[in-house]
Amino acid sequence: MPEQDPQTPLKKLSDEDQAKVDHYLKTGYNDVERKPFRPLLLLVIIVGVLTLLSLLSLIIARTKGVV
Repeated sequence: MPEQDPQTPLKKLSDEDQAKVDHYLKTGYNDVERKPFRPLLLLVIIVGVLTLLSLLSLIIARTKGVV
């Protein structure tokens, strides 16, 4: 049994199976163009929804005589 270099990972796939996987990944079938992530827009949306829900709860509380 030949000794392996400890830093060389063991092969989990045969060369033929690895070639099939590489070909599938290069075809671009699962490649999707996405817009860049905009965290500030997400923050604005979250704050807006939170504000609307808070205002709705205040309106409901005032109509029921709680506040």
